[in-house]
Amino acid sequence: MAGERTPTRGQGIDPAYGPPLSGTAAPAERFDVALLDLDGVIYRGDGAVPHAAEAIAAAGQRGMRSAYVTNNALRTPEAVAARLTAFGVPARPDEVITSAQAAAHVLAERLPAGAAVLVVGGEGLRAAVAAEGLTPVTSAGDKPLAVVQGFDPELTYQRLSEAALAVRAGALWVASNADLTVPTERGLAPGNGALVAMVRAATGAEPLVTGKPEPVMHAESVRRSGARRPVIVGDRLDTDIEAGARTGTPTLLVLTGVATPAELLAAGPPHRPTMLADDLRGLLRPHPPARLAPDGRARCGAWECQVDDAGTLRWHERGAGGTHGETEGGDEGAGGDRVPDDGLDALRAACLAAWAAFDAGRPPRRVASDRPRGCADLAVPA
Repeated sequence: MAGERTPTRGQGIDPAYGPPLSGTAAPAERFDVALLDLDGVIYRGDGAVPHAAEAIAAAGQRGMRSAYVTNNALRTPEAVAARLTAFGVPARPDEVITSAQAAAHVLAERLPAGAAVLVVGGEGLRAAVAAEGLTPVTSAGDKPLAVVQGFDPELTYQRLSEAALAVRAGALWVASNADLTVPTERGLAPGNGALVAMVRAATGAEPLVTGKPEPVMHAESVRRSGARRPVIVGDRLDTDIEAGARTGTPTLLVLTGVATPAELLAAGPPHRPTMLADDLRGLLRPHPPARLAPDGRARCGAWECQVDDAGTLRWHERGAGGTHGETEGGDEGAGGDRVPDDGLDALRAACLAAWAAFDAGRPPRRVASDRPRGCADLAVPA
């Protein structure tokens, strides 16, 4: 489109919504492996996320393999695969990559074979440590060379005390992940990051974190899955999406877990996804490009959005009397085919306009009252 540009790294708005990588093809046809987060993407606590199992199966029929990547170190890959299968996703243990595996791999690279490691976590972490040829122990009195800490809902004060004592004695401290919360069917509950904070407060030490968004976790996922053109799929800006930004990997944010449209609107450059979808059906449909004009107007499909001089985020539906000669129903891809609106085009345009305004030092202060469908609850941070 004449007079428009696509955000790039040099413009400080990357990763942002850019043109489709290959015409209007869906992610399932553009990437060989989907690195799928679990909590908030496939299930929430003991409940399945609607459409997830069906979308994964359909993506597989189009040639996309799935790898199941979780920051939760509690369960073994076998247990995770069985849990996924119960939710209708027939996963194999070798398709599961956990933060426990990444943490144990890092420990094995730094410690002698058979070294004692104090495990502060569940069976998944103990099994991963043993699989790397190290010796799991439970007490600081065993003089461990390292402490590895992962999520465990049955963690006790005594076990945290053992971790603090060992860290104070000079043991290497590795945390499987630093997620402050975990999504459950009842809402957000304390995650491993909250438990890590207790040991940090007691010791003044900082752990080596191996889970998302750390590149070591992405490297473990790529190594185990054999991915050559991966896409990271998740529900959290500070783990899944940041992992993509830090490794140069395309990302798909799904709105079935932690991240909300309001948080997405205020996201800084490391937390801006490449693609956006309501749920995992986003693997199966094209994603329209949102484009930014030099004057700050963002366009996606039939919607145009910009932050006006008063700091208000406003929309204009180009298909309803607009001057751009385009009809409602979507934007055009590289091949000229129209991309149907999935109900998120207005949000895509709003995010790009808001991001440009944030990066220019004039963040939006309010959102117009006449908000499009899909943006009814949108707000700017106080």
